[in-house]
Amino acid sequence: MSQLFLISGALFAGLSVILGAFAAHGLKSRLSEYAIGVFQTGVEYQMYHALGLILLGILAKFGVNLTISGYFMIAGIVLFSGSLYALALTSIKWFGPITPIGGLCFIIAWAAMIIKLLQMK
Repeated sequence: MSQLFLISGALFAGLSVILGAFAAHGLKSRLSEYAIGVFQTGVEYQMYHALGLILLGILAKFGVNLTISGYFMIAGIVLFSGSLYALALTSIKWFGPITPIGGLCFIIAWAAMIIKLLQMK
């Protein structure tokens, strides 16, 4: 699992840099300030959780199994950030209700990590 989380984290981190630059330079003249803000929120949360995945991968190298956290972080990135990107780019409102599901995935990921770390001796 460590390799999956390390690679996923690096991939999502790199994509967040690309998407952030795309928003700042390629979308600035095409989207409203509000839509750019929505897009940037997706980029920020993607980067935070990409770094979280890298942390999980490193911890796995030391024998700490945080697989549940990793899968929920990946799901959160796809659902939370992905829905914000789609909402900003298309203005289709039904993407909005997907965002909190992704946020819940992030919360579950961090809670699972806390529980696992508290169980360690």
